[in-house]
Amino acid sequence: MKQRTLTILKPDTVARRNCGAVISRLEQEGFEILAGRMLRLSEEQAMAFYAVHKDKPFYRPLVEFMTSGPVWPMALERDNAIEHLRKVMGATDPAKAAPGTIRQQFATSIERNAIHGSDSPENARIELSFFFSAAELA
Repeated sequence: MKQRTLTILKPDTVARRNCGAVISRLEQEGFEILAGRMLRLSEEQAMAFYAVHKDKPFYRPLVEFMTSGPVWPMALERDNAIEHLRKVMGATDPAKAAPGTIRQQFATSIERNAIHGSDSPENARIELSFFFSAAELA
């Protein structure tokens, strides 16, 4: 069953010029890119997007990192998209990520971990609507 998910190529991926390689990998994994754009998140946008983590110690550093440079959010679709993207991304800590995963290949630390992916169908819907209108996803 086709499913949609959100991914964000984080500022470290953009700065290190790895967007093309990551996008190519996503396409090789069968993801269709429905929408995408490069943008710079404001502090307010980053705080709103990561509000679920506001009481965690990594919230402030995460907001600072996500506003440190451009990001590239994309709406992706394929069968079992959420679970498959999380597998392809690898563990949050690149030192623990499986060989060949995006984070193992492109991330430099648990904080600068290259890519975001929605973790549930509910969060995917919320996160997709944060960046894209219904018309953009039609």
